[in-house]
Order: sequence, then C-alpha cells, then structure tokens
Amino acid sequence: MKITQPQKWLEERVRDLVRSSGLDPQIDSVGLEQLIDTALSEYEALTVTGQALALENSAEIVQGIRHNVGGFGPIQPLIDDPEIEEIWINEPGKVFVARGGRSELTTVMLNDQQVRDLVERMLRASGRRLDLSSPFVDAALHTGERLHVAIPDITRRHWSVNIRKYIVRPRRLTDLAQQGVLSTATARFLDAAVDSGLNIVVSGATQAGKTTFLGALLGAVPAGERIITAEEVFELNLSHRDVVAMQTRPSNLEERGEITLRRLVKEALRMRPERIVIGEVRQAEAFDMLIAFNSGIPGACTLHANSAREAVSKLCALPLLAGDNVTAGFVVPTVARSIDVIVHLHRDRLGRRRVREVMGVTGRVEGDVVETIPIFTDDGDGLRQRTTDVPARERFEQAGYDIAHLFGETSWDF
Repeated sequence: MKITQPQKWLEERVRDLVRSSGLDPQIDSVGLEQLIDTALSEYEALTVTGQALALENSAEIVQGIRHNVGGFGPIQPLIDDPEIEEIWINEPGKVFVARGGRSELTTVMLNDQQVRDLVERMLRASGRRLDLSSPFVDAALHTGERLHVAIPDITRRHWSVNIRKYIVRPRRLTDLAQQGVLSTATARFLDAAVDSGLNIVVSGATQAGKTTFLGALLGAVPAGERIITAEEVFELNLSHRDVVAMQTRPSNLEERGEITLRRLVKEALRMRPERIVIGEVRQAEAFDMLIAFNSGIPGACTLHANSAREAVSKLCALPLLAGDNVTAGFVVPTVARSIDVIVHLHRDRLGRRRVREVMGVTGRVEGDVVETIPIFTDDGDGLRQRTTDVPARERFEQAGYDIAHLFGETSWDF
C-alpha cells in the first residue's frame, strides 16, 4: 500500500525509533535530529521504489515532528516565542498568552486528549503526579518553565493549565533601571543594601515581576558568599558561583515523603549559608524565615501584598500559622528587628512593571505596629527619594558605604 500521509508516517517512525533507542527526545535534541534523519532516509528509499509520495514542504514536516515528538506539540511555537511570558489553557479551544504584560487569545485549537497528553509529557521528568486524589500540580519543566495544572472536579469541566516561561532575566538591578523598572538612584541604594547584608522583602501582586526582581537584586551578593535557596518550584536560576537550590516535594501515593518549604528553610540553616533566599513566603514558613534572618544570616524573599505597608502586616500575621505557641507578642518585635527593607512592585493596566516604593523598617514598634519609613516612593511621577534616614546604617558603614555619598545630590521631600 502506498504511503499517502508522509508526515504521519514519518512521525510514527520517529516515535518507533525513540522507543527502541531509549532516547529522551525532550532532553537529547541532537539524538532526536539523528533519528529524524534516519526516518527521512528510510522514507526517501520508499519514494524511489514508488511506495510513498514525494515529500513536499519537508522543512515544515521536520519542524512539526520536532514539536510533536521532542517538544509540546501545537503550543511549542508559543514556548519558542521570546516575547511570550506565559501561556494558559482555560479549555481546549481557548489558549491564551501574555505578551508585554497583556493577555491575548491565540488561534491555537486543541482537543481534550491533546491537553491531557501535553500535561503528561510535561510531568514525565518532574516526578510529580496529577490524579483525583491530587488534583493540583506545581512543577518545573526541564527547560525551566513553571507548570501549574488543576483538573475537574476542582475545575468545572476542563483542565486548567498555566505555563510560566523561563525567560532570560536581568542579572543586575542596573539592567532593570535601563528598562525603567526603577531609578538609577534606587538601584544604587538597593545594591548597597544587599552588599551590606540587609534583609530584603520583595512584595507585589501576581505577575508584578517579583521573582525577576529578586534575581536581579541578588546579583549584588558578593561573589565569595554562599547562597542557599528554598522554593516551591525552581524559578530563580541564580548565576552566582556558590549556590545550592532546593525545591519542595509533594507526598507520594501513600501520602508520605512530603518536603515542605518550612523543612527546606530549617535544612538551609545546616548548610553553612551566608545568604538564605526563599522564593515566596505564603504560610507558616514565614516563622522559620524570621528565625533565620534574626540569627544574623542575611536573606531575601518575595511576598504577595498590595503595598509595602501591607507586606509588613502580612509578615506579622503569617508566622502565627506556625502554632498556638507562636504569639503576636513575639512575632511583631521579631519582624521589626529581622526585616530591613521592603521593595514593592506594581504592574499597571498596560502591563508595565515598576517599583512603586522602597520602605525601611526602623526596628522599633509602637504599640503593636512595626514602625516604617519611606525611602523612595512613586506618586505617579517616578521614584523620588524621601529621606536619608535608612535602616541598619551601621551595616552600610561597616561595608564601606557613606550614606550621603550613596544618595548623592538627589533631592528629597520630608
């Protein structure tokens, strides 16, 4: 019988070769190309004998095989597009992307089985599972993208899939300053704060750019220092020469083996850290973070909040989830002594990400309220310096920074 569907035959043949070779096509791209070449040679031999139609648009066919066998099928072009930040599937016929901070409905059309196959392929190397007993999954793909999936009956009918892409992130705050995310003066101050060992919290809403900002902020950590990171899923991807990155692990089918973020923070303290970084503080791990920061180990984290002031309030509330023996009388003054600077990020309606405020924590408590002071704020006309009364001044001086010189001649309002 004559082969009339070249792409289907070639794709099935490549899949057969993948199975027989034991090659992982998603990781071994060179090996996949060799198998595709083998399949093409076999097909050309069949065309010579008249058993197959001659290939037309062979480049498109090969690209389709790469996407379907070694990639993620119809959405692979979206993953390859450098301008796309995130991809999400609400239902098979509704695939959205975020580009420049704004959402777009794409022309990609899938069916239910394609969505299930796509998720299965993405989870294959992660070791994480998705079933009725565990209807959510949070995982990192081998190429760095972050995957989140929710399935019915948690969702109404269709699988909900979010893929937050790994993009080339700025390594220093000066790179973000060039993009208009913050001012040069603010970047200079924050670089000095990191170098001086201050504890910094990056706050903001979802998609405000907290992880990207945190990674750039940590670019100022001195090269000789050892960084230990703890994340729910690997996202930071620091380029520092001495880094140990850890991520949480869900429980297995027997509901055993779970590794929580609290456990990672505790273990980090045993790993000779000179900096502890927590990808995102959501729950009781805030208590362990405060203990770590209060032990003299500088650190940083991200936190969901609507303002810098609300971030402080949240840091005073989350540790209470650690147990009944943890009281506000202990937590509030510990927050005041352990956190030095809050950087709050904002994403506007046009998708632009900006630093809205940089707030210092003075270390003092009035009543049950942690005292703070605005250092830089943006009231709509860009970041402006408000004071030179910065927290932990002695640490700046020990690191060799002169506060007056650090701020330069920039004017400020009181």
